[in-house]
Amino acid sequence: MRILKSGSFAWLPWAVSWFFGGAVAYGGWSLTVWARAYCDAGYEAGGRFELNMLLPLSTAGGGLAGLGALAIGRLLVLRAPTVVRVCVPALLVVSVPILLAWWLFATTGTLDGYPGDSGLCPASNIPPQWPGSIPA
Repeated sequence: MRILKSGSFAWLPWAVSWFFGGAVAYGGWSLTVWARAYCDAGYEAGGRFELNMLLPLSTAGGGLAGLGALAIGRLLVLRAPTVVRVCVPALLVVSVPILLAWWLFATTGTLDGYPGDSGLCPASNIPPQWPGSIPA
């Protein structure tokens, strides 16, 4: 007796890429909120409202970026060997949402020149805990 037919889990890579993209985007949003709160730069009522409105947009955008990366990756390797057909889409699904979350943090989380009141961050508003090897 066959319980699972061939192709019955064809939706799984799409669901995983959507979920991964959304989770990475949520992590980038959390990092952005943390940086603004730590440096107290852009964390007044208007800034918090902006960040709260950005949460559903960034999470949905990250999910769509994961889906788009999977679709483009599969289109790029249609006639490639099996190893390439598996690795290229997976690499794109991992790297595209991470790069977008990094961009969100660098542009929205670190408000360069914004007068921070906490005194814990330099004028660039990049928290001192941020690794210097990763540009922000």
